[in-house]
Amino acid sequence: MKVTVVVASRPNRPPDEDLLTASAADRHGYPEVWVGEGFVWDSFALATAIGLATDRVDLTIGPIPVTVRDPTSIARAAASTEALVRRPVNVALGSSSIRVVERMHGRSRSRPITALGESAQVLRRLFAGEVADFQGEVLSSHDYKLRMTPPSGDITLAAFGDRAIKTAARYADRMVLDLVSPELAARFRAKLDTAAREVGRPAPRLAAWIPAAVDPNPASYAQIMWSLVGYLEVAGYGEMFTEAGFGKAVELAASGAPQDELLSALPLDAASKVGLVGDLATVRKQLRAYEEAGLDEVALVPATDGDPGGEKTLSALAP
Repeated sequence: MKVTVVVASRPNRPPDEDLLTASAADRHGYPEVWVGEGFVWDSFALATAIGLATDRVDLTIGPIPVTVRDPTSIARAAASTEALVRRPVNVALGSSSIRVVERMHGRSRSRPITALGESAQVLRRLFAGEVADFQGEVLSSHDYKLRMTPPSGDITLAAFGDRAIKTAARYADRMVLDLVSPELAARFRAKLDTAAREVGRPAPRLAAWIPAAVDPNPASYAQIMWSLVGYLEVAGYGEMFTEAGFGKAVELAASGAPQDELLSALPLDAASKVGLVGDLATVRKQLRAYEEAGLDEVALVPATDGDPGGEKTLSALAP
């Protein structure tokens, strides 16, 4: 199983910390760094800076919200980054959330799964060096061909619901999940394999972003616990959290309880149940559980509070 690293910009952390994480990943021999699209950096700008500051790691940019950035802009940005860093650039697409798309950007998030599939189709043509000539139900692109060498990387789709999984099976090279237990990862593996058989394609590789902290100190453990709070209200995660023993917190989130109360309702061992958290032996055992569940890749989201750049965790789990 491939182990990669995620640079996930956090609004309450120093922006330069993301470069520390990426540099540590490169130095410790990780093959790939994911550069998320968040509230801090522009993902393509950060990916370019990472590529220029590192020697080996491949780059995956995204998941990028497909109702915020059109596929032509995504392809042009990816080609620009690859030309500057002289290294393969992969792109991940996602539907994001109402908070990001509608509240932050003021765009419509109508029919996000349709937009996801249509964006992947246009991107595939542009990555192949073809002229984009596509008229979909939500997106369209006509008479444009990249003027630069097309990106040489893969296309990943972030998926969770059944329709998104079927879209990934049809159009993606890789599908990515976020914050899943090994048990839930196994269910997604089965769903993705079934969907791929139905469309007559080989199943895309399956990856998951998983929070990680080896021998966490109180600050890094608290950072992961707070990250779980942010998912309690996200559609689709309630069942997994309830199965993991977080039912009280899920009910409180549904009632609109404040975040401090949600954190208090989580079991003290919550981070270790749905993440790679604990001593090295415990974390390696959990990694094996994810591999046995059918993941082809675990993308580490290292805690950085009390461990700048996630250095200790990335060093301990280095390939």
